[in-house]
Parts: sequence; structure tokens; C-alpha cells
Amino acid sequence: MVELSGQPLQRTFGGDTLNTALYLSRLGTSRDIAVSYATALGVDNISQDMLNAWQHENIETSMVCKLKNKLPGLYLVETEPSGERHFHYWRNDSAAKFYFASDISPLEKAIENHEFDALYISGISLAILADDAKATLITLLEKHKDKGGKVLFDNNFRPQLWTTKQAQYWYSQVLPFVDIALITEDDAHLVWGQVDIIDCCQSFGCQEVVIKRGSEPCLVVSQLQSADPHESYIAANKVDKVIDTCAAGDSFAAGYLAGRLSGGSESASAELGHQLASIVIQHHGAIIPADAMNDLM
Repeated sequence: MVELSGQPLQRTFGGDTLNTALYLSRLGTSRDIAVSYATALGVDNISQDMLNAWQHENIETSMVCKLKNKLPGLYLVETEPSGERHFHYWRNDSAAKFYFASDISPLEKAIENHEFDALYISGISLAILADDAKATLITLLEKHKDKGGKVLFDNNFRPQLWTTKQAQYWYSQVLPFVDIALITEDDAHLVWGQVDIIDCCQSFGCQEVVIKRGSEPCLVVSQLQSADPHESYIAANKVDKVIDTCAAGDSFAAGYLAGRLSGGSESASAELGHQLASIVIQHHGAIIPADAMNDLM
């Protein structure tokens, strides 16, 4: 999506999965992790600018569809002095919503050819799609798992996009295939109510769950099906001055996955996630300058 933020307004780009993909690509350079991104854009100049920027970040874009008569989504960010932000969206007809409109998507071809090891999606990935496209995505998750691939899921919930009942249903379709679930605690309670989130994920068969709690310690529970699952609390990094919390959770996800996909432990991976998020929230916008993360790369 196109992001407008700051005073005066500046045009950049962002979106939850894109933020994670970009930060994972930066961290992956030294960790032997290659990142591809699957979405749809238009054939306009802004779409091309976005493609060029992603490729500059070493994100492989062969699974990006270009759709005539469609444009990227747009959002405006307003940031409070505390760093908390408010979003205003224009994306009801965005190109990304129509990614599965063709008979066979580039993502489906890549899965058939087993071209990647792990597939990352979010609750927003599901929410923006029509129901038939959601069902297509679930089928692809199953095919990917059948070929030995991993599924990584962030529960990002946006009530503007769908109801809690809809989210419950589709999350319950995704979670049985998920290897690593990155769960924002507040979002989980909005969707499922005041339930035990770990028990909820365990009921679907998830083996590794990370409960994200903002500035509070995250909780990592692994091997949930074993008699003695491993549970760890990992403290977040202290930040004296929060500038903008945009992409805090997305960058944490990138750090955690960079650690886990390169063989790191759950605790070390969570520490990397916290380190990256603590840097991101000290800058404006979803995407910070690459040199601000040099110590992690």
C-alpha cells in the first residue's frame, strides 16, 4: 500500500506483510534467507516505483501480479505525541484484493514447484480477500504443507475489514496448518474473547506460539503437543522516546522469523525481534532507513 505520513505529508509504502518481508530481507542478507513477496499491483507509475523499491531491498517480485484498471491501496497515518498512531484507509478496490482473480496465480505455481520453504501470511492477508479467494489461499496452505513447507501466521486483526465471527471462522481454517503463530494478545482477545490464547492455538495443533504484548515481555511456547511444552518470557528493549509505533509488531515478527529460519533458538529470536522493534519505533513511518539497523545486519 501507499503510505502518507508526517508533516508535511510524505509518500512512502507499507502494509503489514510487506513491512515484515522488507525487514526480514534486510536481516536475511547475512543469514542466508531469501525473501519473495506475493501481491497484486497496478500498471501505473506508483506501482512500478513500489516494485523498484522492493527489488532494491533484495525482495524477489516474480510472484507480484500487475492488474490493469487497479491501483495500490492507500493509507494515511496520524501520529500522537506518544507515538501511537491512527490509520485512515482507502483500499476497497485495491489491486491486492484481486490477487487470485486469474485462474492460476504465480503463488500457486511456486507452491506446485516447491520454490520456497516457508509461507508467511497475516490476518489482513485473509481479511481483504473475497470468500472464494480465501478458500483458494487455504487450499494453497494445505498443498504447501503437503510438500513439507512451513506456514507462518500473524493474527493481525482489523475490525474495519471484517467481523469477529468472520475472523474466527477463517482463522480456524488457517491455524491447523500453522507451524509458528505470532499472536498479538489484544487482537486475539478481540477475536476470541477472554480465552487462554495458548490453549486456543493448541486446540488447532500449533507447535510454536509467540504472544506479542507490545512493551511487555512476549511469551514463547513451543512443542505444545508434548507433555512438557517449553515456555519462556522475553523482555522487550527499553525505549526512552517512542516516535512512532507503526510497524512495531511487523518488525518484531521479522526479527523473530529471521532468527528461527536461520536456526536460532526461540529466546534468541525473540530478543532479535525486540531489538529490531525497539529501533523501528524510534523513527517515523513503517519503513526506517536501512543504516539504522546496521548493528543487527
